[in-house]
This record gives sequence, structure tokens and C-alpha cells, in this order.
Amino acid sequence: MTPVEYPFWVWIFFFSVVLVALFVDIGIVNRTAHVPSRKETIIWSIIWVSLALSFNAFILWQFGLATAKLFLTGYLIELSLSVDNLFVFLLIFSFFKVPKKYQHRVLFWGIMGALVMRMIMIFAGAELVERFHWIIYVFGVFLVYTGLKMFGNSENNFEPHESAIVKLTTKYVRISKHYDGDKFFVIKDGVRTGTLLLLVLIVVEFTDLVFAVDSIPAIFGIT
Repeated sequence: MTPVEYPFWVWIFFFSVVLVALFVDIGIVNRTAHVPSRKETIIWSIIWVSLALSFNAFILWQFGLATAKLFLTGYLIELSLSVDNLFVFLLIFSFFKVPKKYQHRVLFWGIMGALVMRMIMIFAGAELVERFHWIIYVFGVFLVYTGLKMFGNSENNFEPHESAIVKLTTKYVRISKHYDGDKFFVIKDGVRTGTLLLLVLIVVEFTDLVFAVDSIPAIFGIT
């Protein structure tokens, strides 16, 4: 069963859960910028994982064990692959010296963008696999290639300021060299200017897009 073949109400329910979770996160828990304590971080991590497992239980109830296994497998793969994202995001935050209390805002909107990009890529990929099943083997070859490339470049350091996205953004977008609270834009000399936080957000979005190119074929290959 491809994504488009599930009942429409399932998608309504799924996106409703996601939107409510995002609202709770940004509208209630992190309405005011703050540095979360270790206890708060652990509690909310448990809550989000529990929410995913609860949705998996819902899938088990509605569609059976086979479909539930697919969801759980995909979730665990994404969870394990997200460790790479975490280290790179920490490196980006460290390089740009993002104040800890504003890091969540960047991650939140970064995740929002990632959800949209991944949704488009997943639906497009599912349609391609449905029409051209042989493309699964292309995904497999690509995963082997990226794995070997990562292994071969394991000692290389990621330098955000040397990345193409930073150079491209600063070339075409007016970016301030300073932070202005949790704002992405400010009016400077009568001109709408992006803050340094906006540049960090763009780098995070681009980085997540790069990681998605690896993780999404992995999901298709297994499920």
C-alpha cells in the first residue's frame, strides 16, 4: 500500500496529530525563549517518543501487524540516522555561536521546513517506485555510494563558513553579522535585513535536505 492509497481520514488524523504536537511545542512549552534543563529535555524526549509509539499502536489496530512493522522500522531508521544530524547541528550552533535559548527556535522552524521537504520527496519517491520499481536499485546504489563517501571522508571537518549555501545566501540576501534576540529579520537603515539567526536557519534547512537525500532512499529500500 503506497502513501496515497491510505484512507483520507488517516492523513487528516496524522497531520492533525503533527500540528497539535508542533503547537504544544512552540506555542506552549517554548513560547518564551529559554534554555531547557536536562530534566525538561528528558521528559519531553520521552513524551515525543511515546507519541510516535502510540501512533504505531494506532496503525497496528487499524492496518495490522505488517503495516505497523513498516512504520516502526522507518521510525527507528530515521531516529538512528538523526544522530548524524544532531552532531552537525551542534557544530553549526557552535560555529555561529548561537545563544542556547534561541537554538530551539532555529530547530523548530528547521523541522517545519524539513517536514514539508520530506513530505514532497516521500510522495514523489513513492509514486516513482510505484511506476518504475527498478528505481529501488538506483536508490540502493546511491546509498552504497554515499556510505563509501562518508567512510572515506570520515576525517574531514565540516566548515559551515566554507559551504556553498552560506556563500550563496550571503551573496544574494542581506544578512547582518549579529543576532537580534530570536528575530530572523530586522529593519536596518530602512531595509529589511536577515539576522545571523536567519543564516543559521538556512544552513540547518539545507543540511537537513542533504541528510534527507540519504535517509529517504533508505526508507524506500527497507519498506
